Amino acid sequence: MKLITRILLLLLAAFQLAPAQAASSARREDGKTVQEVTRLLRDFLAAVPRSDRQVFDHFFADDVIYTRGAGVTVNKAEIMKNVGVGAASGPASTYEADDITVHTYGKMAIVNFRLLQHTEEKGSPVTNYFRNTGTFLKRNHHWQVVAWQATRVPAEIK
Repeated sequence: MKLITRILLLLLAAFQLAPAQAASSARREDGKTVQEVTRLLRDFLAAVPRSDRQVFDHFFADDVIYTRGAGVTVNKAEIMKNVGVGAASGPASTYEADDITVHTYGKMAIVNFRLLQHTEEKGSPVTNYFRNTGTFLKRNHHWQVVAWQATRVPAEIK
């Protein structure tokens, strides 16, 4: 009985070490992915005010599912159709991200961040806040967004 107990304890210890070792090696690889995806996000947000269709086309996969802050789901064709719409009529907005968290899963990365939209309303500067979650997938050595969820943050939370 003691022998069986010892064997079971050794097996349990081995199974507990294996995931820890795998997670440790995955974390070493994650650093590069975290940097790549964070850079893509920041570069995209910096480029949004230019309404460059190529930037949007490169960032979003053809099969993206995007849920806007208003709860409306759109696809890539609808995203591309709206690139630049309203830019000439309204005040210029700029965008930045903070509180960025990236979780990596091989060829997939989940990103969550707070989006800050800086704009003007009635001649005064205003910052609107959103929480965004995006799913990036690496296809053909290239990261693209395949799913996105934007949620407006109520004024009292910010």
